[in-house]
Amino acid sequence: MPGVSLQRRAGLWLPPLGYMATIYGLSAQSDPMPAVTAHVWDKFLHAFEYGALAILVARALMGEGLAWLAAGLAAIVLASLYGGSDEYHQFFVPGRSSDVHDWVADTIGAAIGTSAYLAALLTGLLPRR
Repeated sequence: MPGVSLQRRAGLWLPPLGYMATIYGLSAQSDPMPAVTAHVWDKFLHAFEYGALAILVARALMGEGLAWLAAGLAAIVLASLYGGSDEYHQFFVPGRSSDVHDWVADTIGAAIGTSAYLAALLTGLLPRR
């Protein structure tokens, strides 16, 4: 989009890309956060993790000029696809497993996170930029 400066674009896309790199880094470890995973249901962690990713992606897409509905749907799809690729990645990591139920939790989390973000924008709880 010609109206979006390089600096603005970096501000939109560095947060989700950095977050995705963090997810990848944690997924490459056999047991990245044992103190957390021992006490919190892993499906909740997946949903929370991908809900946050979808929010960052929706924010970036809306900043690029996409309408809120298109940005929200695209964010859910993109976060879900990344969740699927993460499960595939974990198949090759010793001590990790690839689980379709984790991918479903990722996708549900993406939908919940995006819905909450868009609802907050549309009701004025968050400012539109």
